Amino acid sequence: MNNTIQEIKKPIVNKSLNTLKANALESEAIYIFREVVAQFERPVLLFSGGKDSITLVRLAQKAFWPAKIPFPLMHIDTGHNFPETIAFRDKLVKELGVELIVRNVQDSIDEGKVIEETGKYASRNMLQTTTLLDAIEEFKFDACIGGARRDEEKARAKERVFSVRDDFGQWDEKNQRPELFDLLNGKIELGQNVRVFPISNWTELDVWSYIEKEAIEIPSIYFAHKRKTFVRDGFIWSAEDEVVFRAEDEVVEERTVRFRTVGDMSCTAAVESYADTIEKVVSEIRDSKISERGARIDDKRSEAAMEKRKQQGYF
Repeated sequence: MNNTIQEIKKPIVNKSLNTLKANALESEAIYIFREVVAQFERPVLLFSGGKDSITLVRLAQKAFWPAKIPFPLMHIDTGHNFPETIAFRDKLVKELGVELIVRNVQDSIDEGKVIEETGKYASRNMLQTTTLLDAIEEFKFDACIGGARRDEEKARAKERVFSVRDDFGQWDEKNQRPELFDLLNGKIELGQNVRVFPISNWTELDVWSYIEKEAIEIPSIYFAHKRKTFVRDGFIWSAEDEVVFRAEDEVVEERTVRFRTVGDMSCTAAVESYADTIEKVVSEIRDSKISERGARIDDKRSEAAMEKRKQQGYF
């Protein structure tokens, strides 16, 4: 199958520093995946349909090739995901023949475990923590693999590759295990689980460069396209759905935009861009002075928004 994530391409031999770095990052991630399978009984890959989790899927393929990926994918669906992302998720899972577990934030709302936010800045992003922790308990997962990277946000930078959570799913940033010489300690107590970050040392540019090198297919929403949008607080919001709150005086206009991150629609803004190919996206990211999470409004609720969510069990 052409230009899909199923294709496993051999690395191109190149002595450039960029290629050497990319190969080292790939080798490190593959090593981490194999350590997870060796040390844990019930791992799962948390899959959002975004570029980072898609990259993880490719790395997992390489780690266990020619066997299939030996653990399921799990998506915590807020119900407010971009349709393009959900369509891509279903297509990818079908092509790979892997198990997909979906748990819905709407169910947590219906069961009264969380309360739906309302108003101008309402979002379901924080609500998914409860759904995630319930799913971990339901399936007794002891290792949850995710695509968080240290360059994304300062709270992310405090994480280890194997990050232990207590039996309440909480993270203690002051109680982190040393990982000297890439030695990963997967020993946990009953009730604990580990969050695993195979691409922790990658940057956004590293991810995009890898996607380019491997010719990995990604959702169309990452590329420049015309979209009905409106502007609020200097951010560009999608107006093609009924999820994002829009006031009567917020005017809808068609703009050429793309999304650098594809989280919950209610907290993920677009950027104006004409980058409609992987090559153009890589060039745009290389020249960007703003973090990709600069368009994630959930990070701006307070100075320590991400850290507080992580302490409560957020990924």
